[in-house]
Amino acid sequence: MLKLNHICKYYHPGTVNQMCLFQDFNLSVKKGQFLSVVGSNGSGKTSMLNIICGSIPVDSGAIYIGKENITHMPEFKRQRRIGRVYQNPAMGTCPHMTILENMALADNKGKPFNLRPGTNRRRIDYYRHQLKTLGLGLEDKLQIRAGVLSGGQRQAMALLMAAMTPIDFLILDEHTAALDPKTAETIMVLTGKIVKEKGLTTIMVTHNLRYAAEYGDRLLMMHQGKAVLDLAGQEKQAVGIQDLLEKFNAISVECGN
Repeated sequence: MLKLNHICKYYHPGTVNQMCLFQDFNLSVKKGQFLSVVGSNGSGKTSMLNIICGSIPVDSGAIYIGKENITHMPEFKRQRRIGRVYQNPAMGTCPHMTILENMALADNKGKPFNLRPGTNRRRIDYYRHQLKTLGLGLEDKLQIRAGVLSGGQRQAMALLMAAMTPIDFLILDEHTAALDPKTAETIMVLTGKIVKEKGLTTIMVTHNLRYAAEYGDRLLMMHQGKAVLDLAGQEKQAVGIQDLLEKFNAISVECGN
């Protein structure tokens, strides 16, 4: 289980630009839950992910994975337990390394780097099998550099690599936003498949209301650092795109837009 307890976060503290994003923010995500998060720009969605992953510190409050307090754990140590896929496909793979080298790098996440080859030749067949599940033909292009692949191919690889080793959480940060509609659909189908097969606890931030409604078993709508809508179970299954759009519009009116 993931817990954010009484989180407070200020940007530019002590200056005229000081802004309070989170004030006593609380969130619990159960093991195996797939949480979809929506909200307008500046609502705190990505900042919440950055806090979970350790990319930005909190001013007060605590973060727990199970019973372990990870509030002050460095980001690189959290990454051993968290897989993250970013909005930019270029951030999930190393462009100057081959597909094989990228797969080996992901396979070795969290392991000590001793004086040994970076690629274990005995694992190549395993990498080919994993890549074949993507249905993109990448299993036959192991020696191709990742940088020459399309954005969709790189994002599919990034998703596969993020979940290759045992992790506690999969973090998806608008991971279809930079893709064309057809490729985005492919990545979402792949996302649902990987999450289900591996039973991953997942937090997905998205601006696509249809994906938020169709995927996951819980939905959170954020606004100005607060959860203004939190639906799970049958309530989540019953919500539609129009319901979410009306909520968005209501918030926009309240803000004077």
